[in-house]
Amino acid sequence: MIHRLSLCIAFLSLLPSFAFAGKYNPKLSPGDAAPTWEKLPGVDGKEHSLADLKGKAFVVVVFTCNSCPTAVDYEDRLLALSKFLAGKNGVLVAISSNDTRRAEEDGLEGMQEKAKEKKFDFAYLRDEEQTVARAYGATFTPELFVLDKDRKVIYMGALDDNTAADQAKVNYVEAAVTASLAGKSPEVQETVARGCTVRYKRVVKK
Repeated sequence: MIHRLSLCIAFLSLLPSFAFAGKYNPKLSPGDAAPTWEKLPGVDGKEHSLADLKGKAFVVVVFTCNSCPTAVDYEDRLLALSKFLAGKNGVLVAISSNDTRRAEEDGLEGMQEKAKEKKFDFAYLRDEEQTVARAYGATFTPELFVLDKDRKVIYMGALDDNTAADQAKVNYVEAAVTASLAGKSPEVQETVARGCTVRYKRVVKK
């Protein structure tokens, strides 16, 4: 009995090493500096870096894709969010990081077709090596991160409180931006994102 108790105590002592940085994110906590990215190819044929957006008061990063039904359902809401941000000197950046061996339509060619079909007015970038998604600790599509003027993460998680557009009552991203503009911290800084899991490539340790 004493031996089992000792084992339990030893196991519990290890748990902090596996704890998430935030409540639901394995890499970031609210207030952390946002990971940067450089030279990600976009559907516009250009390469994009976070540093290109230095004049923007806000950058909202959304990890999304073409193959997830939930992500597809959110496309119109992302277009609406992009217009909201434009009025606040902000910008939306969408990033597709899925392994295309499991979803070919999530590659750059499929992204270009989607952007044309939906008339995306925001950057849609391909994270082929998945380094950006891993740095942000992205788990789902869609999953959003709000970066303030200092490029600190002030909110991360779901766009709103319901996957059904007609039932969504709280837009967490817009609320975070509005609070920040008023010089306040967002009331809600982290939520659980909803959707399909990001299709990461298996990392083989050498």
